[in-house]
Amino acid sequence: MKFWQSLAWCEPEQLVAVAKFAEELGFEGVLNADHAVFPETVHAPYPYSDDGKPPMPSDSPYPDCWVSLAFMAAATTRLRLSTSVYVLPLRNPFEVAKAAGSLAIFSDNRFALGIGAGWMKDEFDIYGVEFSARGKRMDDMLEVMRKLWQGGMVEHQGPYYTFPRLCIEPAPSRQVPILVGGANDAALKRAAFRGEGWLGAGNAPDEVPAIMERLRQYRREAGRESEPFETIVGLTTSPDLDTFKRLGEQGMTDGVNLPFTFALGARSSLDDKKRFMESFARQFVQPLG
Repeated sequence: MKFWQSLAWCEPEQLVAVAKFAEELGFEGVLNADHAVFPETVHAPYPYSDDGKPPMPSDSPYPDCWVSLAFMAAATTRLRLSTSVYVLPLRNPFEVAKAAGSLAIFSDNRFALGIGAGWMKDEFDIYGVEFSARGKRMDDMLEVMRKLWQGGMVEHQGPYYTFPRLCIEPAPSRQVPILVGGANDAALKRAAFRGEGWLGAGNAPDEVPAIMERLRQYRREAGRESEPFETIVGLTTSPDLDTFKRLGEQGMTDGVNLPFTFALGARSSLDDKKRFMESFARQFVQPLG
């Protein structure tokens, strides 16, 4: 099993040092978080909490994913980089394709684009983007970006995006892997049919086997059961070696170390983060990685 370090809400000035240390410890990769804007008052219910309230305050740091991941890519050589998750349907597919393709080029294909449909309607309203059609628009965006990453002249006629022959150069040497986040059936099916992996948003261990089975079923329906597929799952319970082993047998390929905010508080020193990561690596990355 491989392991990733979540960077959600990490102090921006510590990101590069944390990424370098994660690579030294043998972590597979790091996961950066994304919101374009964060209103002072959020009216949309957060789907992953019992009371509908998001776990993060409005002033939580969300540095631009492309800039921060590029800095981390430049400071490492092996570490993989992803977003958990990038709110794709809020954005423009041409700009995302160019940014993701460029990051893949400069990182020697260590970048995977982790995407989600987004839960915060407030954010879409502020951007002036229709919230209710975000899933269908995201599917069209994925087709657009896949074409653009092929290189050369391409054209597209879809329900949301239509354009004549054009190109975005340089194109990456291969397709940027897509990791799809979300807990509902639409997200799981999108991951199985259109992605190279699935990103959990925090699951109890007992939930994971059923999710793995649903993903396997959808991948069989898509005729993709023989293709490589990652399942990157952060657990809501305290990490346990036997639990990781059991879930690995059920199809979970990757685990996630907690965001520092959850383990150490809203702000913590770089040394505290390093000790926290060292403990996790000693207990789980080294025995199972």
